Amino acid sequence: MIRPGCVSCLSLVLIFRKVCITCGCSTINHTPGSDVEDDQRMGRLLTDSPCSHLTAKVKGGGGLRMYKRNQMIVTNPVVSRKDPTFNTTTYEWAPAGLNQKWYWNAMQYMEFLPESRRPVSGTNGAMERRRQLLRQLPVYDHDPMKCTSLDTDDQISSMLLFVKQYKQDVLGVGEVALPGEAGALREAANQRSAKETKAKVPPTPVQTKPGV
Repeated sequence: MIRPGCVSCLSLVLIFRKVCITCGCSTINHTPGSDVEDDQRMGRLLTDSPCSHLTAKVKGGGGLRMYKRNQMIVTNPVVSRKDPTFNTTTYEWAPAGLNQKWYWNAMQYMEFLPESRRPVSGTNGAMERRRQLLRQLPVYDHDPMKCTSLDTDDQISSMLLFVKQYKQDVLGVGEVALPGEAGALREAANQRSAKETKAKVPPTPVQTKPGV
């Protein structure tokens, strides 16, 4: 939770322990960030990985990619009133593949989450998800230039190799599915990846003998 001091604190002043001198809060609680910053962070993580299809290239961004956030808006009719009205709930995030088209699947997923952790727009649950992203995806975990303890070119090269390996082998190993449906999303991703790989391979030139 954000401490009361953060409300009146005008700037984040850090000491070596990454705690604000003014209010005593960490960076995560002091400046939780914005949707754009979250999507940039996720975009950097997913770039050059099997999940890169969940990102979009930023025009004029020099190769920067943004996460295509799956925001979900659920509309429920209110039947207790004479005039037709609707209650609308906006989820700031939902797993890829879950949207209002698959209403019951989407709602089941959200109902499995504790109510305090559901990413409903404007709630503590949405803010908590943003804080979790800051804890789980620090920029120095996938950008050697943001690290302060890599002193040699060999160390930087080792980290770049580590980042490449975990992007290829670890990202996207999980999926959200109901019992009996597991594997469908993975198979679709494999087919898409195979299709993209095939499109990148240049055709092999056919050699023919003279006069044939």
